[in-house]
Amino acid sequence: MALEQINFLLAIAVMILQILTVAFLVLFLFRKRLPDLAGIVDFLSNYGLWIGFALSLAASLMTLFYSDVLGIAACIMCWWQRICLYPQVILFGVAAWYKERVVAPIASIIGSVIGGGIALYQHFLQIGITSAAPCDAIPGTDCSARFLFELGYMTFPLMSVSIFAALIVLMLFVYRRA
Repeated sequence: MALEQINFLLAIAVMILQILTVAFLVLFLFRKRLPDLAGIVDFLSNYGLWIGFALSLAASLMTLFYSDVLGIAACIMCWWQRICLYPQVILFGVAAWYKERVVAPIASIIGSVIGGGIALYQHFLQIGITSAAPCDAIPGTDCSARFLFELGYMTFPLMSVSIFAALIVLMLFVYRRA
């Protein structure tokens, strides 16, 4: 499969994740007014840690695929986002296994807010809303360089924002249930 096809399919998957994240956030905010959807609320509350584990694992594996298999060098901002993402795989796995519903969601939300903030800033760099000096902390990389731009708006950092946002919304369900 060509890189362009992989990028396009990944962008479609992330766009679906964005739609689901918004829908789940609306469901969370209006869960008491939507009793017909209580089954979805219960499902997300009960299995949110496992879903978070799957999402963070998939996102971590994709970052490693792009950097280690395809050879796309990660810039310093990408590494900071990874620092916020990678521990969540272990955090969710352990929390889901032991059914820990208090500390893990709070830790995940904090990590996701930090990682999402960095990713959002980098997305703005890549689409030209803000500018900064090239980050050459890692030779040959530039935080404002776009390696992926699909569907007219999707960049790697926006994919990162989307994953972090989905994890935050999931953890709202899990923590609320605790």
